[in-house]
Amino acid sequence: MVRYLVTRVGQAIVVIVLVTVIAFLILHLLPGGAARATLGKEATLDQLAAFNHEMGYDKPWFQQYFLYLRRLVTGDFGYSYQLNQSVAEAITQRLPKTIVLSLLSTVLAVLVAIPLGVIQAVRRNRSADYVITSLSLLAYATPIFFMGLLMIILFSQVWPVLPPEAPQGFTVGEVLAEPAGLVLPVVTLAIVTIAVYSRYVRSSMVDNLNENYVRTARSKGLPEWRVVLVHTLRNGLFPVIGLLGMYLPALFSGALVVESLFNFPGMGQLFWQAALKRDFPILLGVTVVVTIATVAGSLVADLLYAAADPRVRLRRNVS
Repeated sequence: MVRYLVTRVGQAIVVIVLVTVIAFLILHLLPGGAARATLGKEATLDQLAAFNHEMGYDKPWFQQYFLYLRRLVTGDFGYSYQLNQSVAEAITQRLPKTIVLSLLSTVLAVLVAIPLGVIQAVRRNRSADYVITSLSLLAYATPIFFMGLLMIILFSQVWPVLPPEAPQGFTVGEVLAEPAGLVLPVVTLAIVTIAVYSRYVRSSMVDNLNENYVRTARSKGLPEWRVVLVHTLRNGLFPVIGLLGMYLPALFSGALVVESLFNFPGMGQLFWQAALKRDFPILLGVTVVVTIATVAGSLVADLLYAAADPRVRLRRNVS
């Protein structure tokens, strides 16, 4: 297990470095550069040159990258002139709220998707399976911004029971103090996840229901609910464990749309506003944080998977 852990951590570090290199190159090779985005269209060439020299943007890109990487290791993500605050401070203010939104939507998705997947597997090729499958495919194919608009129209206009705007709080406590405003953003972000998770649970459950150990359990006279929930569901949840870590990028991309749509004060909204203003330090800082979170989530999912199924780490060690 230790060898497996060391290998996965090494791979995670390589991935983070590669992503930071790519993001750094893309952002700093955009036309106009950070100087034009910061100083505006009216800035003179001398002003642009002075800004680039002060920030070190006139150096070769690899020197800029290693300087940025050295600052990054110490926790210095740079400074946003658009927001007039450090990038670390801006992210620290927004990240906990995005984590709350993502956690709530993920918990909701898991609690709904697992029973749906079990029902589909047990009732496969029947009316319940066909109905849930059709709704899942429809939810998965619907763009998340359109889904959010439908939720606003239905529950804030046609049937005005929920506010169309998310809570506007500076802290997580202030956001959680208005639970009604969280319902639409959380449900909108969870719908696509429910569709994905339920399909994976169904597929895994169907495979496990055909295994010999299930037939043995039934031959012993165990009740069907015990065979499904105790014996089959445990093995059927392995794909969901992996998805929980690898679905973080999709959660963030969905959060970006949802936070912009519902005016939720999180990382997604911060990234969107930075993209509109071409605030390079914010864009790069958010990209790095999301990359670290994604890699960490994938690493935790792999470790949980390996702990639950020793065959995984044995196969990795053999290969």
